[in-house]
Amino acid sequence: MTNRAHILLWTDQPKAYLDAIQAAGLAERVAIDTLPRKEKPSTDQLARTEALMAGAVPAGLLPTMPKLRWAQAMSAGVEGWLALPDLPPALSLTCARGTHLESMPENIVAALFHVAKPIGQAVENQKQSKWVHTVAQPLYGKTLGILGLGAIGGEVARIAAALGMRVIGTKRRPQSMAHVAEVLPPERTDEVLAQSDFVLLLLPATPETDNFIDAKRLARMKPSAWLLNFGRGHIIKDDDLIAAAKEKKIAGAVLDVFRQEPLPADHPFWQAEGIVVLPHIGGPHPQRDKFVARLFVDNLKRFLDGEPLKEVVDRDAGY
Repeated sequence: MTNRAHILLWTDQPKAYLDAIQAAGLAERVAIDTLPRKEKPSTDQLARTEALMAGAVPAGLLPTMPKLRWAQAMSAGVEGWLALPDLPPALSLTCARGTHLESMPENIVAALFHVAKPIGQAVENQKQSKWVHTVAQPLYGKTLGILGLGAIGGEVARIAAALGMRVIGTKRRPQSMAHVAEVLPPERTDEVLAQSDFVLLLLPATPETDNFIDAKRLARMKPSAWLLNFGRGHIIKDDDLIAAAKEKKIAGAVLDVFRQEPLPADHPFWQAEGIVVLPHIGGPHPQRDKFVARLFVDNLKRFLDGEPLKEVVDRDAGY
């Protein structure tokens, strides 16, 4: 047992990860501790853990783990980890980038259909036994602009192209992508905003993207365009968005992420004209732990074999 690497799974749902470790044939190479999120690691666990998987960790914890060499975050966003004042410089930090690929693109497309098709209004009219004939707006021929063309954006682009939409967008390191007509650098965001009938935000939370969508950028959008945020709540300047929707400078917005979650009951988004509030349903999937476990086990094998890890966080970039 002394030759096994000590792993701590700090999660309320460890079964998928334990099963994946067993299926990958790694069980004999590791000693595993599991710990519910509400509990704190014991002194012995802190002393022996070499690899950690967790959703988040409190400040002051990581420096007390002298053998820790790798931490796997359970989400794609790692702003909480990077905000830690004592995040060890030498610690390898990986995120769960790409594990929303089976769910988020579908949910984003559902949001597109919601704003383009009058099904929601028909449901409301049904409650009053009202027959109101409306004409659905086509997605075919419309332009979808994606700010943050990563794995999720690429899959949304594939589906959107199949619907006959033109897709453009921005990427930190622009390069040709399948199903995307134009891939531009972030400095040309205004061009994407001006051309798009729908603007999809998939940007990470970094100092550069805080309040990225403000009154000035909203003014670049078409009055008929919709904004969809499935990235991070900090990307949008809330008051500016509420004003833009109220003043019909844009058609409206579908928001799945917010600065504070759950969204406070007194937040103006709840009652704001043209704003659709979703309770952060874009990424969750009934089997998501299995998807994260697949990535974790791939990385665990790499960790044990001394190979480069996947989805390593670029601390300078912030994701």
